Amino acid sequence: MKLEELQVYQLSMEIAEKVWDIVVEWDNFLRDTIGKQLVRAADSVAANLSEGFGRYHYKESKHFYYYSRGSLYETKTWLTKAYNRKLLSKKEYQEFYKEINNIGVKLNNYIHTIGKK
Repeated sequence: MKLEELQVYQLSMEIAEKVWDIVVEWDNFLRDTIGKQLVRAADSVAANLSEGFGRYHYKESKHFYYYSRGSLYETKTWLTKAYNRKLLSKKEYQEFYKEINNIGVKLNNYIHTIGKK
């Protein structure tokens, strides 16, 4: 199986692009403060999946998948801050929240299967 075939990876890539499309429209102060943190966290979800996928041993892989999960929850926090600060509409926030929860379930399930025969 290729990395690009993993649904959790595809969804992680999609949400990061959606985050980017919103943050790039913010003014300099907002991009420089909350925007950079949000983009980095969202990008890190897929990046850590990639790094873990490229590791030789499953224990090494799992290590990076746990980092990916941490980045996912960090993304959730930054999205909540953005919503609380009126940078996201309620609809945008609810859509992101739903997507993050979906990715979280898929990521947890994927982590659970690593190393099992």
